[in-house]
Amino acid sequence: MSKRIASKYKIDRRLGVNLWGRQKSPINNRNYGPGQHGNNKKKPTDYGVQLQAKQKLRGYYGNISERQFRNIYQKASRMRGDTSQNIIGLLERRLDSVVYRMRFAATVFAARQLVSHGHVLVNAKSVDIASYLVQEGDVVEIRGKSKANLAILQAIQLNERDVPSYMNVDFNALKGTFVHVPKFEDVPYPVLMEPNVVVEFYSR
Repeated sequence: MSKRIASKYKIDRRLGVNLWGRQKSPINNRNYGPGQHGNNKKKPTDYGVQLQAKQKLRGYYGNISERQFRNIYQKASRMRGDTSQNIIGLLERRLDSVVYRMRFAATVFAARQLVSHGHVLVNAKSVDIASYLVQEGDVVEIRGKSKANLAILQAIQLNERDVPSYMNVDFNALKGTFVHVPKFEDVPYPVLMEPNVVVEFYSR
């Protein structure tokens, strides 16, 4: 589990964006970085632009570890097709991402916690690994005993996000199907993401 769960919104302030599009984000009131030098903005170098693109994408998916993120890039680069599209496909197939997209959790951090605590089933089997890669046609659901979980019930009532087109969700049954792996343009990011720049960062 990410060490940043308790201070996740520091990521917003450091990057200067409302990364998850949430009303609670401090960037809505203080659109500068944390600390006494947070208001000093300098023109970033090419490396700085690439680094920020990587930090935004990595942070959006729950601030996954640098090692995991680099492994995703390396796996994406070995796959057929465009590496930047492959990176997005792999990130969106992560089980914690799928649970978040299906709105069973208010944040991707909460989604990771649901998975790691054994509240989620994939094709009727318990999976507690957040990085597990869901396949097209897989059915993801909240296990029976957890369907009364207040945090889950509150999450599905939030109007901050819509379920994307590459998933079908039955909120009454707390069950959804991962229909297909999305392309970058299908993913409803609330801020500009640049996976092509991330590829440039790792290709240096």
